Amino acid sequence: MKAIVIQEFGPPQNLKVVEMDDPVPGIGEVVIAARAVPVTFPDCLMLEDKYQFKAPLPFVPCGEVAGVVVEFGEGVEDLSIGDRVIASTGVVGSLAEFVVVPVAAVRRLPETVGFAESTGLMYAYGTSYYGLRYRGELQPGETVLVLGAGGNVGLSAVELGKLMGARVIAAASSQTKLDLCRGRGADETINYDEEDLKERAKELTGGRGVDVVVDCVGGDYAEQALRAMAWGGRFLVVGFTAGIPRLPLNLALLKGCQIVGVFLGGLQRHDPELAHSILEQLLEFTASGQLKPYVSGRYSLAEAQKAFQSLIDRQATGKVVVELTAAR
Repeated sequence: MKAIVIQEFGPPQNLKVVEMDDPVPGIGEVVIAARAVPVTFPDCLMLEDKYQFKAPLPFVPCGEVAGVVVEFGEGVEDLSIGDRVIASTGVVGSLAEFVVVPVAAVRRLPETVGFAESTGLMYAYGTSYYGLRYRGELQPGETVLVLGAGGNVGLSAVELGKLMGARVIAAASSQTKLDLCRGRGADETINYDEEDLKERAKELTGGRGVDVVVDCVGGDYAEQALRAMAWGGRFLVVGFTAGIPRLPLNLALLKGCQIVGVFLGGLQRHDPELAHSILEQLLEFTASGQLKPYVSGRYSLAEAQKAFQSLIDRQATGKVVVELTAAR
């Protein structure tokens, strides 16, 4: 089979398409013929050994796959050859034509959900749903401010915020991204490269402030968003594409607000049952049409370098996917 391999840390140009032996399933394992693999910002960080999880070289990047079951090992009883599935490989291991995973990591994919649309559900939509529902306890009628709203995770927070009955303010760095957010349900937008984030958020809420912040960006924007919080608000720490911020904690005291970490990887290790139930709920939302995940970039395996570069250059909006067609 063909796979993408990182043999030395560095830019996407270091990614190579290599020939590898097809995987063989062990006891309780499933082999999936990949149809779509999402490329995420953490995958890009791992290229340069800048992510919190380290993988020894060489390795196959990306951690999720959607495809078709082509083989399974002893002890697998509830899957059949040809089943459409989605699966997690952990942090690495999925950007290949065939992927082997434990059956516990596999979920059937509804016929109404496309392979590309289903991939990355847990990375983006899982993070946002876990954050908004379980960490931020977002209520209908509240206002949520999403930083980095044009990216994959941010856009999922916009969509899920609307689905949960909130008023959504999308903040991003360009009008193109904000137009996309409007099209995906945002009620208001802020261009934080041209507008004062705190003042505009206060203006849009009549001076009251926002109830929930979803911060996918960090950097200098985090403090501005924290200053725009309403009394009793919840500040969800999701990511740091603009750098890890230093926040004045007196603001948390003065506003009676909470600063809450949202780490899906930790949830999957510490509470796998909740993580699985979140995925099932997201698949239901998608199968029913309540969620329509946006795929902004589709690349072949040979174009994997371009897929990674689009995220590094911050040109991607929504989800970036590598699509594959290998069959046995």
